Amino acid sequence: MKVHLQRVLEASVHVDGICRGEIKAGLLLLVGFGEDDCAECIQGKLAKASDKLVNLRVFSDAEGRFQHSVLDISGSILLIPQFTLYGECNKGRRPDFCKALAPQLATQFFDSFNTQLGKALGKKVETGVFGADMKVSLVNDGPVTLLLEF
Repeated sequence: MKVHLQRVLEASVHVDGICRGEIKAGLLLLVGFGEDDCAECIQGKLAKASDKLVNLRVFSDAEGRFQHSVLDISGSILLIPQFTLYGECNKGRRPDFCKALAPQLATQFFDSFNTQLGKALGKKVETGVFGADMKVSLVNDGPVTLLLEF
């Protein structure tokens, strides 16, 4: 499981011209699941990832140091499914996505992750639409961008 985290001032996702999710200050999370993410181990990964992400101190204090989490600032989360995080570009000129998890299982894991994140955050997590052609807009804050693997 890979997560690409961006600290944002605002972010939104549109599908077919309709806004499906929108947040103000908080985290934009792109999440992808790989072939190593099995049904037996995923719940542990999702719990660990949810706890880590809502408590990760990536928001600055008055001195500019990373001292606050999304919970501390009462921020929001926009969660976007992103299988391309598992793209391999070492050979040829076209990405290879063979290490990404099959869509049916990845959709289930994404939905479970959304539920876990919502519980950890204490409020609804905004989301994109799995498998859709999404248009994601954001105002990156910092910019602060981190890659996490679980």
